Amino acid sequence: MSGFRDGRLAALKARIAAIEIGGRSGFGSLPFGAPDIDACLPGGGLPLGQWHEFAGVGMEVETGACTAAFAALAATPLARRGEAVWVLRRDDLFAPGLVGLGFPSERLIQVCARDEAEALAAAEDALATPGVSAVFAEVEAVDLTAGRRLQLACEKQGATGFVIHRRPYGGTGGGQTGSAAATRWKIAPAPSQPGVEEFGLGPPRWRVELERCRGGRTGAWLLEAVDAYTWEAENGSHPLRLVAELGDRQLAPPQRLAS
Repeated sequence: MSGFRDGRLAALKARIAAIEIGGRSGFGSLPFGAPDIDACLPGGGLPLGQWHEFAGVGMEVETGACTAAFAALAATPLARRGEAVWVLRRDDLFAPGLVGLGFPSERLIQVCARDEAEALAAAEDALATPGVSAVFAEVEAVDLTAGRRLQLACEKQGATGFVIHRRPYGGTGGGQTGSAAATRWKIAPAPSQPGVEEFGLGPPRWRVELERCRGGRTGAWLLEAVDAYTWEAENGSHPLRLVAELGDRQLAPPQRLAS
């Protein structure tokens, strides 16, 4: 009798754990290829078949450029497997910039929504559409009800959602609320660094903070984009590369050279 009770208790714990990491499993994960990052994520990578939220700082809350670039690179391996849908409130997505980062523009479908409700509805429909692997949605906020609807849509076909928090026309409304996102990231630009014996600007860099991760743990890192041609030649690599771990979540101040 005791063994039967223990078995039922173990099964119940397993079901609770599955719910905590986002409901139905089986869609796998997308590793960043950096052990320091992947160790923080359940399954050793960004959980697929779920949705994730990305927020910027300062003016990025309105422009969304830095946040969108990072989210696009994070989703690039998925976009090469199927169609990618980008839902906008403001028709200002610069597709050539995405191409320069290595994002497959030939798989990109842009949808311009009239308001917040229409943007969320379009994202939900896109996530549930066969053949779509990644859906980007630029919205101000996702409440618990909308978040649950997005998750259910993700689970229908295994698509992955990338919610970019943005107020495209300024203002002080909206913002993040409690949500059912699998992970929540804060993205800020960082100074680029040219390579050895190189001049000019280096690849784009971001200060990335994983603020929340269901079934995992938080962290902060400095990441940069891998050159598109280099990434094409390296099968299996991720288009984002770890530069440093930000243990104190702040970049170290430059050291003065002894005179």
